[in-house]
Amino acid sequence: MKLQNIYRMGVLLGSGVGKNSNETMRLIIATFFGVAFGLLIGVSFQPFSLTRPSLPPSIAPIGHSSYIDEKRLGVSTIRNNTTGSTQPPNLNDTSKIWIPSNPRGAERLPPGIVAAESDLYLRRLWGLPKDDLTRKPKYLVTFTVGYEQKKNIDAAVKKFSEDFTILLFHYDGRTSEWEEFEWSKRAIHVSARKQTKWWYAKRFLHPDIVAPYDYIFIWDEDLGLEHFKAEEYIKLVRKYGLEISQPALDPNKRCTWKMTKRRSDHEVHKESGESKEQCSGTHQPPCAAFVEIMAPVFSRDAWRCVWHMLQNDLVHGWGLDFNFRRCAQPAHEKIGVVDAQWIVHQSVPSLGNQGQAENGKAPWRAVKERCTREWKMFRNRFEKADKEYFKSSATNHSEYTTH
Repeated sequence: MKLQNIYRMGVLLGSGVGKNSNETMRLIIATFFGVAFGLLIGVSFQPFSLTRPSLPPSIAPIGHSSYIDEKRLGVSTIRNNTTGSTQPPNLNDTSKIWIPSNPRGAERLPPGIVAAESDLYLRRLWGLPKDDLTRKPKYLVTFTVGYEQKKNIDAAVKKFSEDFTILLFHYDGRTSEWEEFEWSKRAIHVSARKQTKWWYAKRFLHPDIVAPYDYIFIWDEDLGLEHFKAEEYIKLVRKYGLEISQPALDPNKRCTWKMTKRRSDHEVHKESGESKEQCSGTHQPPCAAFVEIMAPVFSRDAWRCVWHMLQNDLVHGWGLDFNFRRCAQPAHEKIGVVDAQWIVHQSVPSLGNQGQAENGKAPWRAVKERCTREWKMFRNRFEKADKEYFKSSATNHSEYTTH
């Protein structure tokens, strides 16, 4: 009996040891396959990013996307809010282009194709565009002309080198006759009958068109340039920092304003020297910060301002010269008359002859009356605009301080 019991216990003990051994082996195998399966799953997914926590769909903001990656890569992506998937943009879908920083009207164009400015450089009809220009003029000079003044204009144009683009505005409609002059072949001709130089300037000298030019000359046709050299004039304008200028006028001829008369002992002057009682105030036109409208020269920046001041319907420009000071500050330092390069105003009433008799008055008289009328209208518009601005500024300031 004892032997049987011992035998049974041995069997039981032996079977228990074997069972435990099998259990241990199965556990090891299961653990191995579990680790392997986990590694396989882990490789199939992107690593967790510490810089961009994943938000549950219930609290993720509308349009939530991989913002950090987008900024880093410079690529826009589209995220499906329901699935969380990210799609690269369709680079061929040009209807998606919208660039608010582009010039107005060009928002749908890629910035690399936008040509915001132009020029007056003449181009060929053949060859490569890059070979069109052997020289790019740095300055622009315009004359408003009639064919009867051809000799005077011929002499004037010859005072300007190839560094100047020549632009003629023809108020009499005669353009082909000017081909007798060799320089006319490289000039630009614009024709509109019975118009003034300020009418032309407003329509054809937009700041974005004349942007390549450092200085813009807008001159009358009846100027004698015997004592004038354009390149020397530019040097003096730069030397004295003039944004708006004109050559001095021959003091032996009648001058409307003392400010524009030539001083033989100066290179440049910026004040007329008249008593303050004769002027509207210290450093004010016509005793300072003043040049006339017959032969003004503008820097690129000053012209951008003056162009916006031109009125579409006030074509004679009377009154402009009293307000040029708005476009160059401090005006009494930035506006001046160049004495060392001077001209003669011949006072040819050519534009007056283009007028039409009105109420029995001669054509030139009707033109002059409109000039005077425009001056008053321009002054009234400026005064009104100033008042509206300061009134608006006072209102805005009051609202700002009360909040």
